[in-house]
Amino acid sequence: MIIFDSVTKVYGINKVLDTINLKIKGKEFVTIVGPSGAGKTTLMELLIGAREVNEGTISIDGYEITNLKEEIKQFYRRKIGIVFQDYRLLPRKTVYENVAFAMEACEYPSAQIKLKVPEVLEKVNLLPRRDLFPHQLSGGEKQRVAIARALVHDPKLIIADEPTGNLDPTHTKEIIKVLLELNKEGVTVILATHDKEMVNYIKRRVVALDQGKIVADKENSGYDLVEKEILMVSQITVEPEEADSFETQNPMHPEDFLAELENSSDQEDTDETDENTDIGFTKLHID
Repeated sequence: MIIFDSVTKVYGINKVLDTINLKIKGKEFVTIVGPSGAGKTTLMELLIGAREVNEGTISIDGYEITNLKEEIKQFYRRKIGIVFQDYRLLPRKTVYENVAFAMEACEYPSAQIKLKVPEVLEKVNLLPRRDLFPHQLSGGEKQRVAIARALVHDPKLIIADEPTGNLDPTHTKEIIKVLLELNKEGVTVILATHDKEMVNYIKRRVVALDQGKIVADKENSGYDLVEKEILMVSQITVEPEEADSFETQNPMHPEDFLAELENSSDQEDTDETDENTDIGFTKLHID
């Protein structure tokens, strides 16, 4: 489970995220919505370790990821899949080479790369396009290459920040279908978007941000339902001392994170109650 416990992020005098309390269970598909400047991207950046929190903690399956040391952060990022709006493909490398490069940079054996890259390209329906260069691809195909690249480490968590922002409706739906299929296979997906039609198409849990605060959180929702909930919430005044804060059950500090992950493959799952809420980090192993 991912837990944001009273997380606040400040840039200068601007409070971009204000006391965020949020729980996301393993295998959920959660869409983060809100207007420009609401804090969606900052929330995602905190989750991948690209920014540091000012207050509060973030933990995944009991491992505190708040303000990780750089060497530990690199291992952590190998265990999540990150998809950006702008693809970030290497223009002089083919589809196959772009995906393989993500494994080469982590010093995977050549034999493993030759097996894994076709596997993930097949998953995003791009194997026949493996020898093309980025300029020969449509926008939707470029984004599917980016998703394939994110899958080479077998992540249990996919974080996608506006992945369809540059795509037309047809290619947008292609990308969402890929993400939904991954979620069906057990991958936790967190998607940030401002696209109302996409949210209505997905119709899963929706968390709405506005001015750095969570203003709505609704299961099996479309954008219109969330907007109605926001209107209802806006009419309720909550005193500051009444605001709830999640208890994180003593999340581990960054110094313990790497050692625990290295030993995690030898651990057996004994708590059946938590089995359906974990993201899957306790089953991962860092070589």
